[in-house]
Amino acid sequence: MVTLRKIPLIAISMGDPAGIGPEVILKAAARLARRRGAPMLAVIGDIGAMRETACRLGAEVPEPYEWSNGDKPLKHGNGLAVISAGKLSRDARRPAHPTAEGADAAYRYVVEGAQMALASEVDALVTAPINKEWLNRAGHRFPGHSELLAELAHTPLWRMMFAGERLRLALVTVHMGLAKVPRMLTCDSVFHTIRLLAEHLRGQLGIARPRIVVLGFNPHAGENGLFGNEERKVIAPAIQRARRNGIDTSGPVAPDTAFVHARDSFGFDAAVAMYHDQGLIALKTLEFDRAINITLGLPFIRTSPDHGTAYDIAGQGTASATSMVAAIEYAARAARGRQVHARRAA
Repeated sequence: MVTLRKIPLIAISMGDPAGIGPEVILKAAARLARRRGAPMLAVIGDIGAMRETACRLGAEVPEPYEWSNGDKPLKHGNGLAVISAGKLSRDARRPAHPTAEGADAAYRYVVEGAQMALASEVDALVTAPINKEWLNRAGHRFPGHSELLAELAHTPLWRMMFAGERLRLALVTVHMGLAKVPRMLTCDSVFHTIRLLAEHLRGQLGIARPRIVVLGFNPHAGENGLFGNEERKVIAPAIQRARRNGIDTSGPVAPDTAFVHARDSFGFDAAVAMYHDQGLIALKTLEFDRAINITLGLPFIRTSPDHGTAYDIAGQGTASATSMVAAIEYAARAARGRQVHARRAA
C-alpha cells in the first residue's frame, strides 16, 4: 500500500559513523532546505555523531535534533530530524577510525530504515555508505546494502541500477569475477532485468513507454557468433520476450559504441549491461560526482550515493555532498511518481 503524502518523507540511514555519511547528509540537507518543494528528511543514526559533525562543519548546516517517529520533522529551517537508534561510544563516533561497534550500528540503521519503509512510515529510504569489510567484521555477512535489503524485504528477485543526469542503466550481474559471468547470463536473468527496469521507469519516474537498449556481452555484440554466442542464445531471445511483453527494447548493441553519443542524446531512456564494469565504466566517466545507486525490485524505494565511506577524508569537512543530494532528489521524485501511479491504478 502506498501512503499518499503531499511532501515525501525520506528516511536516511546514517551509514558508518567513522565515514563521511554524517557529513554529506548534513551538507545535502543544507542545500536542499533552500530549494522549493524539498522533501522532509529524517536521519536514522546517532544524535551524538550528527551533532559533533554539525559542530565541525559550522553554521552553514542544519542543527540535528532528536525526533520520535510520529512527530513531524522540519521541512525547512535550521533543524534536521534524527531518529536515535542506540547510542555510540566516543571511540565509535571518531571520524576515520572504523570500529566493529560503528559497523554494527550502521547495520541497525539500515534495518530500521527498511522496516519503516516496509510499513509505509516513510516514502523512501536513502542509505549513506557502509563498509563491506567492517560490516563482515561486525558479524553481518552481506556483500552490501542491496543484498541486506532484499533479505529484509523477502525479495528474491532484484537488480542494481545506477543513474546520473544523462545515463541510467541496470546490471544483469553485479559483484562476481568475470569468469563466472557467462554462466549467470540466462534468458530469464536478462529478461527480468529489462522488466524490473521498465517497471521502475514507468511506475516511479513516470515514463509512459520507456525505451531500453540492451548491451551485448562479447566484443562487437558477438559479430554474428564470431566472438561468442551469448547474444544469439541468451540476449536476443530475452529482448524478444521483452517486446512480446510490451517493452520497447532494442539490441543487443556493441558495448564499445553504446554510449558514444553522450554529448547529444542517447536515443533511449535506460540501458541494460551484462556485468559490473561494462556499465559502470561508462557511467562513472560521465557522471562520477552525480551517480547514484537504486535497488530495483524492492517493495519500497531505495537509493544511495555511489561512493564509499571515504575514511581517508572523514572528519576533514572536504567531502562532496553532490551524490547524496542526487540520491535524495531521485528518491523524492520516485516517491512522487509512485504516488501518481498508485492514484491512476486505484
